[in-house]
Amino acid sequence: MTGQHVRDRLVARSVAGRYTAFLGIGGGLTVLGLILLLRAFSGDGAVRAWQLFHVNWLYFTGLMFGGVAFAAAQKITNAKWSGLVVRFAEASIAFLPVSLIGLALIFTVGYEPIYGRMHEELHGMQHSKAVWLSHGFMFARLAIGVLVLGWVGWRLVRADMLPDVHAVRGAASGGKRALFEKWSRDFDGSEYTVAHHDVRIHRLAPIYAVLYSLVMSVIAFDMIMALQPHWFSNLLGGFYFMGAFLGGLMLLALLAMYGGAQLGIADLISPKQRHDLGKLCFGFTVFWAYLLWAQFLVIWYGNMPEETGFVFARLWGHWLPIGTIVGIGVFIIPFFGLLGVLPKKNRLSMGLFAVISLTALWLERYLLVMPSISPMPGPAFGASELAPTFLMAGLFLVCYALFARTFPMVSPRLAEITINRELGHHAVEIFDHEDHDEDYLHEPELERRGEER
Repeated sequence: MTGQHVRDRLVARSVAGRYTAFLGIGGGLTVLGLILLLRAFSGDGAVRAWQLFHVNWLYFTGLMFGGVAFAAAQKITNAKWSGLVVRFAEASIAFLPVSLIGLALIFTVGYEPIYGRMHEELHGMQHSKAVWLSHGFMFARLAIGVLVLGWVGWRLVRADMLPDVHAVRGAASGGKRALFEKWSRDFDGSEYTVAHHDVRIHRLAPIYAVLYSLVMSVIAFDMIMALQPHWFSNLLGGFYFMGAFLGGLMLLALLAMYGGAQLGIADLISPKQRHDLGKLCFGFTVFWAYLLWAQFLVIWYGNMPEETGFVFARLWGHWLPIGTIVGIGVFIIPFFGLLGVLPKKNRLSMGLFAVISLTALWLERYLLVMPSISPMPGPAFGASELAPTFLMAGLFLVCYALFARTFPMVSPRLAEITINRELGHHAVEIFDHEDHDEDYLHEPELERRGEER
């Protein structure tokens, strides 16, 4: 199985990532977004800018929590195939401080542009709904929910990193090594501490999964459905958090490609691993369409014409082009594109469909929010819309890069499990009908790579 040179390589590469492109592009987008945002606030575009800030908060917060949800799912299922890529998903938790600050801004200076119309519609409603949707109560439950979910997510990511921090501390230097030594002070790598630590990980993962569904549902109800308070749907929570999970998977496909090249482990991320991730992307693309159909089916089968307004407003008139693009981009193109085996294994095709899906998911968040609050009869895209989009995207990249430059971006212990599992397939010569021998890692190739390095 894996030799010492492979272990040494994993340890060395885990702390080698600089993510210079993420820092550069993210920093540039952040500065440009701030400049455009200040211009929008000083002109007539302040309302539109805050509304798009809301859209982007929903999108990037969803990507963050969806990425950690993928990691939690891997721990719950004891998955062995994702050892080389799971940290790329976990690193999205670095966006948490920005998400919390953004939520505070939405419920302070951005509250009136976003929730002003909701308060107008609340007049004459029953007292209980008015109380539930009041400013203080809504902000309190959202802030507590995001904070608790983020805290559990960080605890899970930190617990998963601790054995790796202990293993790679010798390869780190300067302040990073001091941090690793401090973190692993109570972790000595003994059989007892490893077993005790595994119990902690497998306790935190299901807690996060349950909290993820609950908190993300509250976010959907309060930050999407409440904007049009006369309409309600019990399905919207699931539609939002499963869409965020799909976004986390698609983003992971891109992050694994970039991270593999950045850390010099692209050859270890085999076609088999890309195929497994691609199947998840394909499966949850279908599930997104199923949830959309389920929403329509409930309205039609229950004969509830009063609930068609929310859907009708987004699939008719000026908003129809956006709705069409969302359906094509989130479902039609990824469905037929990833239906075959080869597109899932190929980096270029998998990356292309991931970009299309992520772009369409952003438009889906835009479509869920804007018709409820926009003063305009249809979509508008200008500097006021670009400003918060650039800002949030830039901050996401910067936060991710800072995490990658601080913590191990490869888990040597999990990577070895994945590598050994793939090497073991050659001994039994049993392969899935969709995979072939060349899709798995080969020991001679690993040996040659080790000698080259």
